[in-house]
Amino acid sequence: MTDLNLRINPITFWSMYDQSSRGRYGSQQRGAKAAPSTDREARALFHAKHKIAGASTRSSTSPRGLQSEMNSTRRIILVQTQAENAGAQEISRLVGAGLTALGYEVYNLFFFRKSESFDEPPNTFYCSPSRPGNPLALLRFLWQLGRHIRKIRPDAVLTFQHFGNVIGGGVSRLVSTAPVIANQVSSGMSMSWPVRAADIVMGSLGVFKYITVNSLDMQREYARYPASYRSRMKHVAHGFDDKSLDISKEAARQLFNLPLDAVLLGCAARLHPHKRLDAAIRLLAAEPSWHLALAGQGPDEGRLRLLADELKVSGRVHFIGEIPPQRMGEFLACLDVFVFPSQAETFGLAAVEAANAGIPSVVTDLPVLREVLSFEGKPAALFVDASDNAKLSAAVSRILADKTLSDRLRRNAKGLKSRYSVGTMVDEYVGILNQAI
Repeated sequence: MTDLNLRINPITFWSMYDQSSRGRYGSQQRGAKAAPSTDREARALFHAKHKIAGASTRSSTSPRGLQSEMNSTRRIILVQTQAENAGAQEISRLVGAGLTALGYEVYNLFFFRKSESFDEPPNTFYCSPSRPGNPLALLRFLWQLGRHIRKIRPDAVLTFQHFGNVIGGGVSRLVSTAPVIANQVSSGMSMSWPVRAADIVMGSLGVFKYITVNSLDMQREYARYPASYRSRMKHVAHGFDDKSLDISKEAARQLFNLPLDAVLLGCAARLHPHKRLDAAIRLLAAEPSWHLALAGQGPDEGRLRLLADELKVSGRVHFIGEIPPQRMGEFLACLDVFVFPSQAETFGLAAVEAANAGIPSVVTDLPVLREVLSFEGKPAALFVDASDNAKLSAAVSRILADKTLSDRLRRNAKGLKSRYSVGTMVDEYVGILNQAI
Protein backbone atom coordinates (compact mmCIF):
# COMPACT_ATOMS: atom_id res chain seq x y z
CA MET A 1 0.00 0.00 0.00
CA THR A 2 1.11 3.52 -0.69
CA ASP A 3 2.05 6.01 1.98
CA LEU A 4 -0.84 8.32 2.82
CA ASN A 5 1.48 11.33 2.50
CA LEU A 6 2.12 10.57 -1.18
CA ARG A 7 0.41 12.86 -3.68
CA ILE A 8 -0.67 11.14 -6.89
CA ASN A 9 0.81 12.43 -10.17
CA PRO A 10 -1.80 12.75 -12.93
CA ILE A 11 0.32 10.84 -15.42
CA THR A 12 -0.26 7.60 -13.49
CA PHE A 13 -3.64 7.19 -15.23
CA TRP A 14 -1.65 5.89 -18.19
CA SER A 15 -1.01 2.51 -16.56
CA MET A 16 -4.73 1.88 -16.42
CA TYR A 17 -5.38 2.74 -20.06
CA ASP A 18 -2.36 1.43 -21.94
CA GLN A 19 -3.30 -1.75 -23.80
CA SER A 20 0.32 -2.91 -23.60
CA SER A 21 1.53 -4.95 -20.63
CA ARG A 22 2.69 -2.20 -18.34
CA GLY A 23 3.58 -2.64 -14.70
CA ARG A 24 1.01 -1.70 -12.08
CA TYR A 25 2.76 1.44 -10.98
CA GLY A 26 4.30 2.47 -14.26
CA SER A 27 7.40 0.26 -14.47
CA GLN A 28 8.07 -0.22 -18.15
CA GLN A 29 7.93 -3.75 -19.53
CA ARG A 30 9.20 -5.11 -22.82
CA GLY A 31 7.08 -4.11 -25.79
CA ALA A 32 5.05 -1.51 -23.89
CA LYS A 33 4.44 2.02 -25.05
CA ALA A 34 6.36 4.78 -23.37
CA ALA A 35 4.39 6.63 -20.69
CA PRO A 36 3.70 10.32 -21.18
CA SER A 37 6.68 12.32 -19.98
CA THR A 38 4.78 15.27 -18.56
CA ASP A 39 1.57 16.02 -16.74
CA ARG A 40 0.42 18.19 -19.66
CA GLU A 41 1.07 15.39 -22.16
CA ALA A 42 -0.78 12.83 -20.01
CA ARG A 43 -3.86 15.02 -19.69
CA ALA A 44 -3.86 15.80 -23.40
CA LEU A 45 -3.75 12.06 -24.21
CA PHE A 46 -6.66 11.30 -21.90
CA HIS A 47 -8.69 14.20 -23.31
CA ALA A 48 -7.93 13.07 -26.87
CA LYS A 49 -9.00 9.49 -26.17
CA HIS A 50 -12.14 10.19 -24.16
CA LYS A 51 -13.05 13.73 -25.29
CA ILE A 52 -13.42 15.17 -21.80
CA ALA A 53 -14.49 18.79 -21.79
CA GLY A 54 -14.56 19.35 -18.04
CA ALA A 55 -11.25 21.06 -17.37
CA SER A 56 -8.22 22.69 -18.95
CA THR A 57 -5.10 20.65 -19.58
CA ARG A 58 -2.77 23.48 -18.62
CA SER A 59 -0.19 22.73 -15.94
CA SER A 60 3.38 23.49 -15.04
CA THR A 61 5.82 20.76 -16.00
CA SER A 62 8.50 21.78 -13.52
CA PRO A 63 8.62 19.72 -10.29
CA ARG A 64 8.01 22.80 -8.15
CA GLY A 65 5.15 23.99 -10.34
CA LEU A 66 3.57 20.54 -10.45
CA GLN A 67 3.79 20.10 -6.67
CA SER A 68 2.24 23.54 -6.16
CA GLU A 69 -0.59 22.61 -8.49
CA MET A 70 -1.18 19.27 -6.80
CA ASN A 71 -1.25 20.89 -3.35
CA SER A 72 -4.15 23.05 -4.50
CA THR A 73 -5.97 20.16 -6.21
CA ARG A 74 -9.22 18.78 -4.85
CA ARG A 75 -8.84 15.44 -3.07
CA ILE A 76 -11.40 12.79 -3.91
CA ILE A 77 -11.84 9.40 -2.24
CA LEU A 78 -13.55 6.56 -4.11
CA VAL A 79 -14.93 4.08 -1.55
CA GLN A 80 -15.75 0.51 -2.58
CA THR A 81 -16.59 -2.64 -0.66
CA GLN A 82 -14.32 -5.38 -2.03
CA ALA A 83 -11.39 -5.09 -4.41
CA GLU A 84 -12.07 -7.36 -7.38
CA ASN A 85 -12.29 -7.10 -11.16
CA ALA A 86 -16.04 -6.56 -11.43
CA GLY A 87 -18.37 -3.98 -12.95
CA ALA A 88 -18.59 -1.48 -10.07
CA GLN A 89 -14.82 -1.56 -9.65
CA GLU A 90 -14.33 -1.00 -13.38
CA ILE A 91 -16.54 2.10 -13.22
CA SER A 92 -14.67 3.57 -10.24
CA ARG A 93 -11.38 2.78 -12.01
CA LEU A 94 -12.49 4.73 -15.07
CA VAL A 95 -13.87 7.61 -13.00
CA GLY A 96 -10.70 7.75 -10.91
CA ALA A 97 -8.43 7.72 -13.95
CA GLY A 98 -10.51 10.42 -15.62
CA LEU A 99 -10.52 12.68 -12.57
CA THR A 100 -6.78 12.13 -12.11
CA ALA A 101 -6.14 13.18 -15.70
CA LEU A 102 -8.08 16.37 -15.00
CA GLY A 103 -5.82 17.21 -12.06
CA TYR A 104 -7.85 15.82 -9.16
CA GLU A 105 -5.98 13.99 -6.41
CA VAL A 106 -7.71 10.61 -6.29
CA TYR A 107 -7.55 7.92 -3.60
CA ASN A 108 -9.13 4.46 -3.79
CA LEU A 109 -10.33 3.05 -0.49
CA PHE A 110 -11.55 -0.57 -0.29
CA PHE A 111 -13.07 -2.31 2.70
CA PHE A 112 -11.03 -5.44 1.93
CA ARG A 113 -9.30 -7.26 -0.91
CA LYS A 114 -11.46 -9.96 -2.43
CA SER A 115 -9.30 -11.02 -5.37
CA GLU A 116 -5.56 -11.53 -5.61
CA SER A 117 -5.67 -10.72 -9.33
CA PHE A 118 -7.21 -7.30 -8.75
CA ASP A 119 -5.08 -4.74 -10.59
CA GLU A 120 -5.16 -1.89 -8.09
CA PRO A 121 -4.84 1.70 -9.30
CA PRO A 122 -2.33 4.07 -7.67
CA ASN A 123 -3.09 5.38 -4.17
CA THR A 124 -5.10 2.33 -3.15
CA PHE A 125 -5.72 1.48 0.51
CA TYR A 126 -7.47 -1.34 2.33
CA CYS A 127 -9.29 -1.19 5.66
CA SER A 128 -9.01 -4.91 6.38
CA PRO A 129 -6.99 -7.81 4.90
CA SER A 130 -10.22 -9.79 4.42
CA ARG A 131 -13.95 -9.56 5.06
CA PRO A 132 -14.45 -8.89 8.80
CA GLY A 133 -15.65 -12.14 10.32
CA ASN A 134 -16.32 -11.22 13.94
CA PRO A 135 -17.28 -8.15 16.03
CA LEU A 136 -13.67 -7.31 16.92
CA ALA A 137 -12.58 -7.47 13.28
CA LEU A 138 -15.57 -5.30 12.34
CA LEU A 139 -14.57 -2.66 14.90
CA ARG A 140 -10.99 -2.68 13.61
CA PHE A 141 -12.26 -2.30 10.05
CA LEU A 142 -14.49 0.66 10.96
CA TRP A 143 -11.61 2.30 12.84
CA GLN A 144 -9.29 1.92 9.85
CA LEU A 145 -11.97 3.25 7.50
CA GLY A 146 -12.39 6.38 9.60
CA ARG A 147 -8.63 6.72 10.07
CA HIS A 148 -7.93 6.66 6.32
CA ILE A 149 -10.64 9.24 5.60
CA ARG A 150 -9.36 11.55 8.37
CA LYS A 151 -5.76 11.34 7.15
CA ILE A 152 -6.61 11.98 3.50
CA ARG A 153 -8.86 14.95 4.39
CA PRO A 154 -10.95 14.71 1.21
CA ASP A 155 -12.91 17.47 -0.44
CA ALA A 156 -15.51 14.91 -1.52
CA VAL A 157 -16.19 11.18 -1.06
CA LEU A 158 -17.70 9.03 -3.81
CA THR A 159 -19.13 5.74 -2.52
CA PHE A 160 -20.09 2.72 -4.63
CA GLN A 161 -22.38 -0.28 -4.05
CA HIS A 162 -24.90 -0.58 -1.24
CA PHE A 163 -22.49 -1.36 1.61
CA GLY A 164 -20.05 1.22 0.29
CA ASN A 165 -22.82 3.81 0.39
CA VAL A 166 -24.28 2.94 3.79
CA ILE A 167 -21.08 2.12 5.70
CA GLY A 168 -18.61 4.27 3.76
CA GLY A 169 -20.99 7.22 3.58
CA GLY A 170 -21.94 6.96 7.24
CA VAL A 171 -18.38 6.75 8.56
CA SER A 172 -17.26 9.53 6.23
CA ARG A 173 -19.87 11.93 7.60
CA LEU A 174 -18.82 11.05 11.16
CA VAL A 175 -15.13 11.88 10.65
CA SER A 176 -15.21 14.43 7.82
CA THR A 177 -17.18 17.40 6.56
CA ALA A 178 -16.66 16.31 2.95
CA PRO A 179 -19.88 15.81 0.97
CA VAL A 180 -20.76 12.21 0.11
CA ILE A 181 -21.89 11.29 -3.40
CA ALA A 182 -23.50 7.83 -3.28
CA ASN A 183 -23.49 5.79 -6.47
CA GLN A 184 -26.32 3.29 -6.76
CA VAL A 185 -24.76 0.47 -8.78
CA SER A 186 -26.34 -2.45 -6.89
CA SER A 187 -29.57 -4.10 -7.99
CA GLY A 188 -32.44 -4.17 -5.53
CA MET A 189 -32.20 -7.96 -5.44
CA SER A 190 -28.73 -7.73 -3.87
CA MET A 191 -29.85 -5.47 -0.99
CA SER A 192 -31.28 -6.81 2.26
CA TRP A 193 -34.18 -4.82 3.74
CA PRO A 194 -32.07 -3.35 6.62
CA VAL A 195 -29.51 -2.02 4.10
CA ARG A 196 -32.24 -0.66 1.84
CA ALA A 197 -33.94 0.99 4.83
CA ALA A 198 -30.65 2.57 5.93
CA ASP A 199 -30.05 3.81 2.39
CA ILE A 200 -33.50 5.42 2.24
CA VAL A 201 -33.05 7.13 5.63
CA MET A 202 -29.53 8.38 4.85
CA GLY A 203 -30.53 9.67 1.43
CA SER A 204 -33.68 11.34 2.72
CA LEU A 205 -31.92 13.05 5.65
CA GLY A 206 -29.06 14.40 3.53
CA VAL A 207 -26.22 12.14 4.62
CA PHE A 208 -25.69 11.81 0.86
CA LYS A 209 -25.30 15.16 -0.87
CA TYR A 210 -26.14 13.57 -4.20
CA ILE A 211 -27.15 10.09 -5.36
CA THR A 212 -26.29 8.87 -8.83
CA VAL A 213 -28.20 6.22 -10.78
CA ASN A 214 -26.84 4.75 -13.99
CA SER A 215 -29.98 4.06 -16.02
CA LEU A 216 -33.47 5.44 -16.60
CA ASP A 217 -34.83 2.10 -15.44
CA MET A 218 -33.20 2.70 -12.06
CA GLN A 219 -34.76 6.15 -11.91
CA ARG A 220 -38.16 4.52 -12.35
CA GLU A 221 -37.33 1.99 -9.63
CA TYR A 222 -36.61 4.82 -7.19
CA ALA A 223 -39.80 6.71 -8.10
CA ARG A 224 -41.51 5.37 -4.97
CA TYR A 225 -38.77 6.69 -2.66
CA PRO A 226 -39.41 9.82 -0.54
CA ALA A 227 -39.27 13.15 -2.41
CA SER A 228 -36.33 14.30 -0.27
CA TYR A 229 -34.36 11.26 -1.49
CA ARG A 230 -35.34 11.68 -5.15
CA SER A 231 -34.42 15.37 -5.13
CA ARG A 232 -30.76 14.37 -4.68
CA MET A 233 -30.71 11.90 -7.58
CA LYS A 234 -28.58 12.47 -10.69
CA HIS A 235 -28.59 10.25 -13.78
CA VAL A 236 -25.03 9.39 -14.86
CA ALA A 237 -24.85 6.66 -17.49
CA HIS A 238 -21.83 4.40 -17.23
CA GLY A 239 -19.02 4.91 -19.67
CA PHE A 240 -16.91 1.99 -20.79
CA ASP A 241 -13.44 1.37 -22.15
CA ASP A 242 -13.49 -0.11 -25.64
CA LYS A 243 -12.54 -3.79 -25.28
CA SER A 244 -12.50 -4.63 -29.00
CA LEU A 245 -9.16 -5.93 -30.26
CA ASP A 246 -7.70 -6.69 -33.67
CA ILE A 247 -6.86 -10.31 -32.87
CA SER A 248 -7.99 -13.54 -34.52
CA LYS A 249 -10.33 -15.89 -32.69
CA GLU A 250 -7.73 -18.66 -32.90
CA ALA A 251 -4.97 -16.51 -31.40
CA ALA A 252 -7.26 -15.31 -28.62
CA ARG A 253 -8.32 -18.85 -27.70
CA GLN A 254 -4.72 -19.99 -27.54
CA LEU A 255 -4.09 -17.35 -24.87
CA PHE A 256 -6.67 -19.02 -22.61
CA ASN A 257 -6.06 -22.62 -23.68
CA LEU A 258 -9.58 -22.88 -25.13
CA PRO A 259 -10.62 -25.29 -27.93
CA LEU A 260 -9.78 -23.82 -31.33
CA ASP A 261 -12.51 -25.41 -33.44
CA ALA A 262 -15.51 -25.61 -31.08
CA VAL A 263 -18.59 -23.41 -30.88
CA LEU A 264 -17.74 -21.29 -27.84
CA LEU A 265 -20.29 -19.45 -25.74
CA GLY A 266 -19.06 -17.24 -22.94
CA CYS A 267 -19.86 -14.83 -20.18
CA ALA A 268 -17.85 -12.44 -18.02
CA ALA A 269 -19.54 -12.06 -14.65
CA ARG A 270 -19.14 -12.57 -10.95
CA LEU A 271 -19.97 -16.19 -10.13
CA HIS A 272 -23.04 -15.41 -8.05
CA PRO A 273 -26.54 -16.96 -8.04
CA HIS A 274 -28.05 -13.65 -9.23
CA LYS A 275 -26.07 -13.98 -12.46
CA ARG A 276 -27.92 -17.28 -13.16
CA LEU A 277 -24.93 -18.85 -14.92
CA ASP A 278 -26.39 -22.29 -14.31
CA ALA A 279 -28.74 -21.47 -17.20
CA ALA A 280 -25.71 -21.09 -19.49
CA ILE A 281 -24.27 -24.42 -18.33
CA ARG A 282 -27.58 -26.22 -18.94
CA LEU A 283 -27.41 -25.18 -22.60
CA LEU A 284 -24.58 -27.65 -23.17
CA ALA A 285 -26.58 -30.73 -22.16
CA ALA A 286 -28.59 -30.75 -25.40
CA GLU A 287 -25.83 -29.39 -27.66
CA PRO A 288 -22.75 -31.66 -27.56
CA SER A 289 -20.75 -29.39 -29.89
CA TRP A 290 -21.06 -26.31 -27.67
CA HIS A 291 -18.50 -25.20 -25.10
CA LEU A 292 -18.85 -22.49 -22.45
CA ALA A 293 -16.13 -20.19 -21.04
CA LEU A 294 -16.81 -18.33 -17.80
CA ALA A 295 -14.56 -15.43 -16.78
CA GLY A 296 -15.00 -14.47 -13.15
CA GLN A 297 -14.86 -15.63 -9.56
CA GLY A 298 -17.38 -15.79 -6.77
CA PRO A 299 -19.27 -17.86 -4.22
CA ASP A 300 -21.32 -19.80 -6.79
CA GLU A 301 -18.35 -21.53 -8.41
CA GLY A 302 -18.68 -24.74 -6.39
CA ARG A 303 -22.36 -25.14 -7.24
CA LEU A 304 -21.71 -24.43 -10.93
CA ARG A 305 -18.92 -27.01 -11.09
CA LEU A 306 -21.16 -29.57 -9.40
CA LEU A 307 -23.94 -28.87 -11.90
CA ALA A 308 -21.54 -29.34 -14.81
CA ASP A 309 -20.49 -32.69 -13.35
CA GLU A 310 -24.13 -33.77 -12.88
CA LEU A 311 -24.97 -32.86 -16.47
CA LYS A 312 -21.80 -34.60 -17.69
CA VAL A 313 -20.59 -31.44 -19.44
CA SER A 314 -17.69 -30.51 -17.14
CA GLY A 315 -15.20 -31.15 -19.94
CA ARG A 316 -16.89 -28.43 -21.99
CA VAL A 317 -17.22 -25.80 -19.25
CA HIS A 318 -14.06 -23.71 -18.94
CA PHE A 319 -13.64 -21.71 -15.73
CA ILE A 320 -11.16 -19.03 -16.76
CA GLY A 321 -11.10 -17.30 -13.38
CA GLU A 322 -11.04 -13.58 -12.84
CA ILE A 323 -9.20 -11.58 -15.48
CA PRO A 324 -8.12 -7.92 -15.30
CA PRO A 325 -9.82 -5.27 -17.45
CA GLN A 326 -6.77 -5.06 -19.71
CA ARG A 327 -7.32 -8.67 -20.83
CA MET A 328 -11.10 -8.60 -21.24
CA GLY A 329 -10.76 -7.81 -24.93
CA GLU A 330 -8.71 -10.97 -25.45
CA PHE A 331 -11.38 -13.04 -23.71
CA LEU A 332 -14.24 -11.55 -25.70
CA ALA A 333 -12.38 -12.18 -28.95
CA CYS A 334 -12.53 -15.93 -28.16
CA LEU A 335 -16.31 -16.10 -28.24
CA ASP A 336 -18.91 -16.97 -30.86
CA VAL A 337 -21.80 -15.81 -28.64
CA PHE A 338 -21.90 -13.84 -25.40
CA VAL A 339 -24.59 -15.26 -23.08
CA PHE A 340 -25.83 -13.04 -20.25
CA PRO A 341 -28.67 -14.73 -18.29
CA SER A 342 -28.49 -12.42 -15.24
CA GLN A 343 -31.65 -12.07 -13.11
CA ALA A 344 -31.08 -8.41 -12.18
CA GLU A 345 -28.87 -5.56 -13.38
CA THR A 346 -28.64 -1.81 -12.96
CA PHE A 347 -26.77 -1.36 -16.25
CA GLY A 348 -25.18 -4.57 -17.52
CA LEU A 349 -21.67 -3.28 -18.22
CA ALA A 350 -20.25 -6.67 -19.26
CA ALA A 351 -22.97 -7.14 -21.89
CA VAL A 352 -22.41 -3.62 -23.26
CA GLU A 353 -18.66 -4.26 -23.52
CA ALA A 354 -19.27 -7.56 -25.32
CA ALA A 355 -21.73 -6.09 -27.82
CA ASN A 356 -19.41 -3.16 -28.51
CA ALA A 357 -16.57 -5.63 -29.14
CA GLY A 358 -18.62 -7.19 -31.94
CA ILE A 359 -19.69 -10.36 -30.11
CA PRO A 360 -23.32 -11.27 -30.87
CA SER A 361 -25.08 -11.35 -27.52
CA VAL A 362 -28.07 -13.16 -26.02
CA VAL A 363 -29.24 -11.46 -22.82
CA THR A 364 -32.05 -11.68 -20.32
CA ASP A 365 -35.10 -9.68 -21.35
CA LEU A 366 -34.87 -7.05 -18.61
CA PRO A 367 -36.13 -3.46 -19.10
CA VAL A 368 -32.73 -2.06 -18.16
CA LEU A 369 -30.93 -4.24 -20.72
CA ARG A 370 -33.39 -3.25 -23.43
CA GLU A 371 -32.63 0.35 -22.50
CA VAL A 372 -28.83 0.22 -22.53
CA LEU A 373 -28.30 -2.36 -25.30
CA SER A 374 -29.75 -0.25 -28.06
CA PHE A 375 -28.72 2.63 -30.27
CA GLU A 376 -31.21 4.97 -31.93
CA GLY A 377 -33.98 2.53 -31.08
CA LYS A 378 -32.26 -0.46 -32.68
CA PRO A 379 -31.38 -3.48 -30.48
CA ALA A 380 -27.72 -4.38 -30.01
CA ALA A 381 -28.49 -7.83 -28.54
CA LEU A 382 -31.09 -10.59 -28.70
CA PHE A 383 -33.43 -10.48 -25.68
CA VAL A 384 -34.93 -13.65 -24.26
CA ASP A 385 -36.54 -15.11 -21.16
CA ALA A 386 -33.36 -16.73 -19.84
CA SER A 387 -35.28 -18.67 -17.19
CA ASP A 388 -36.72 -20.78 -20.02
CA ASN A 389 -33.91 -23.08 -21.15
CA ALA A 390 -35.59 -23.94 -24.46
CA LYS A 391 -36.00 -20.26 -25.39
CA LEU A 392 -32.43 -19.44 -24.36
CA SER A 393 -31.06 -22.33 -26.41
CA ALA A 394 -33.17 -21.34 -29.43
CA ALA A 395 -31.88 -17.75 -29.24
CA VAL A 396 -28.25 -18.91 -29.19
CA SER A 397 -28.90 -21.30 -32.09
CA ARG A 398 -30.55 -18.50 -34.05
CA ILE A 399 -27.52 -16.23 -33.69
CA LEU A 400 -25.16 -19.04 -34.70
CA ALA A 401 -27.23 -19.89 -37.78
CA ASP A 402 -28.36 -16.44 -38.92
CA LYS A 403 -25.40 -14.37 -40.13
CA THR A 404 -27.71 -11.55 -41.23
CA LEU A 405 -29.00 -11.23 -37.67
CA SER A 406 -25.51 -11.32 -36.15
CA ASP A 407 -24.25 -8.69 -38.58
CA ARG A 408 -27.24 -6.46 -37.82
CA LEU A 409 -26.63 -6.68 -34.07
CA ARG A 410 -22.94 -5.83 -34.62
CA ARG A 411 -23.86 -2.76 -36.69
CA ASN A 412 -26.34 -1.55 -34.09
CA ALA A 413 -23.80 -2.07 -31.29
CA LYS A 414 -21.27 0.23 -32.95
CA GLY A 415 -23.21 3.20 -31.60
CA LEU A 416 -22.80 2.14 -27.97
CA LYS A 417 -19.32 3.62 -27.75
CA SER A 418 -20.57 7.12 -28.47
CA ARG A 419 -23.68 6.69 -26.32
CA TYR A 420 -21.69 5.59 -23.26
CA SER A 421 -18.38 7.41 -23.54
CA VAL A 422 -15.97 7.62 -20.61
CA GLY A 423 -15.46 11.31 -21.36
CA THR A 424 -19.16 12.10 -20.94
CA MET A 425 -19.33 10.11 -17.71
CA VAL A 426 -16.31 11.90 -16.22
CA ASP A 427 -17.70 15.28 -17.28
CA GLU A 428 -20.94 14.45 -15.45
CA TYR A 429 -19.00 13.65 -12.27
CA VAL A 430 -17.00 16.86 -12.60
CA GLY A 431 -20.27 18.79 -12.75
CA ILE A 432 -21.61 17.01 -9.67
CA LEU A 433 -18.37 17.60 -7.76
CA ASN A 434 -18.46 21.29 -8.65
CA GLN A 435 -21.98 21.51 -7.23
CA ALA A 436 -21.18 19.48 -4.11
CA ILE A 437 -17.91 21.07 -2.99
